[in-house]
Amino acid sequence: MLKTIRQWLEAAGDMFMPRLCPVCEAALNDDEKWLCRQCLATLPRTRFEDVEFNTMEQLFAGKVPIERATAYFFYEKDSPFASILHDIKYRGRPGMGRWLAAHAVKEMDGSHFFDAIDVVTAVPLHRSKIASRGYNQSEYLARGIADSLNVPYMEILKAVRPHSTQTHKGAMERWLNIQGNYALRDLEADLENKHILLVDDVVTTGSTLTVCAMLLKSIPGVQVSVFTLAAARLQ
Repeated sequence: MLKTIRQWLEAAGDMFMPRLCPVCEAALNDDEKWLCRQCLATLPRTRFEDVEFNTMEQLFAGKVPIERATAYFFYEKDSPFASILHDIKYRGRPGMGRWLAAHAVKEMDGSHFFDAIDVVTAVPLHRSKIASRGYNQSEYLARGIADSLNVPYMEILKAVRPHSTQTHKGAMERWLNIQGNYALRDLEADLENKHILLVDDVVTTGSTLTVCAMLLKSIPGVQVSVFTLAAARLQ
């Protein structure tokens, strides 16, 4: 009964303020959650998970040993698909990220990328960023994956100091900008010899993920894999 009432209210709301696909701005059908079917089907997938030593994994080579890495789709700032990341990160729609990350797990099932993952964690945000934004978008992504895999989500890392935006910085500037920004939390849980999936919203040079992976690798016997919702196309 409650479900029926909720569905009726949602349908009535759609009559006055239709839900729109953030990519093409077409009205969503009742069975379309966040993106329309067409835009979901034409998402510019990286398919890194099917490529041995892919270009994302190469970002970590010689810096920190990881098991594997992939991103779900390519990000280009002038692409209409860029609105997905903007909505998730800045426009108060982290639920779309959680849903899309879960969809990625389902779509990538045949690649076995997520096999043997024990714990999922996210790149943390400093409390000042969370205060202004209201949430950590990467946590939503990580929780969507953890739910789909039926494994625990844990806050293993913490941001100990804020840093300036990485957007217009080069690789070296990004690396210097984040030194000392992250640390391991004091956890009672035994993470030794676990395979941890580290999650973030987008990867460009991999500097933030590298620092976080180094911290995770300081736990005895830990294996680290990396997933991001998007990967920036480097020109």
